[in-house]
Amino acid sequence: MIQTLDLKHCSRIRQKLDMKTKPLGSLGKLETLANQLVLILSQGMSDEELEKAKFTIINPSISVFAGDHGIAGEGVSIAPSEVTGQMVANFAQGGAAICVLARQFGWRLNVVDCGILVPSNNASVINCRLGESTAAFHQQAAMTYDQLDKGLANAGELVQRELSQGCNLFAFGEMGIGNTTSAAAIFSALSGVTPELAVGKGTGVSDEVVDKKRLLVEQALNLHQLSSNKPLEVLQCLGGFEIVHIVGAMLAVASAKKIIVVDGFIATAAAMVAIKIAPSSKGYMVFAHCSNEQGHQKMLEWLGVDPLLHLEMRLGEGSGAALALPIIHSALAIYNDMASFEEAEVTQVVK
Repeated sequence: MIQTLDLKHCSRIRQKLDMKTKPLGSLGKLETLANQLVLILSQGMSDEELEKAKFTIINPSISVFAGDHGIAGEGVSIAPSEVTGQMVANFAQGGAAICVLARQFGWRLNVVDCGILVPSNNASVINCRLGESTAAFHQQAAMTYDQLDKGLANAGELVQRELSQGCNLFAFGEMGIGNTTSAAAIFSALSGVTPELAVGKGTGVSDEVVDKKRLLVEQALNLHQLSSNKPLEVLQCLGGFEIVHIVGAMLAVASAKKIIVVDGFIATAAAMVAIKIAPSSKGYMVFAHCSNEQGHQKMLEWLGVDPLLHLEMRLGEGSGAALALPIIHSALAIYNDMASFEEAEVTQVVK
């Protein structure tokens, strides 16, 4: 059961931010972010507890979920499916961009095999395998209901493990050749946006391959005749093993009333599914960045959210979410430590 954010502290949080030694609203999105973070972290607090509390991020966790896609066999990427497993090995050895950023900013990093062609032999990789690959979704459902159900449960267990370590902020990345095609298909099915607008270049494919991706998504939508009111069916028919795990993890974090940092195109597709399943989960989500993948801006517009960063990134892996952490720390520092007009004995100018 995911509870809607209790807004009882909203006005007091806003008032405290407004009384800092600055013109009203002059810290822009940092104030909006601070308001949301404190609202989430103060759930269940009394008025007295809110007044005394210092709000901090504890043991931030980022999990990279990897899965192979049957649709990759149709030539929708510049890379073959084997690259998924090779990148999992790179994650485990600490050599990928997300590894560097996690070390830089203090994220605890988990690497999760959700179902890749060749299982990892690295003991640090968490085994949540649902199979070797999804099926080609333009020909049949990407996975069985049992695989879907197991993936959601796996993710919930991973989140519980992190919660037991005190974690109150979670981000989720992904790796899977072909997964931008899957994410675009999910976006189209849930929003009604045409494949022409949803499908982009992914890892940097040619215009001819983009056309092929659009055709495959159209074929899949025609085959499955999905309803946007049945998000689990959309996920089963069009999703990836890694996307299923991200959806399950987001729902588990929201159920625990903790913060979710949403990464780019693939993670936002997962967020769309989670929000369709449990609309209240959206209140716990901070959208880290707008990627350079064509459909991502349209996803964010459809969700009615404003991301923190615009860095023209399109890597995935959770890289955009990782970069949001220092901004999150900064927003909470402003709330916790910046003096009020009264404390600093500064004359307040009302404009």
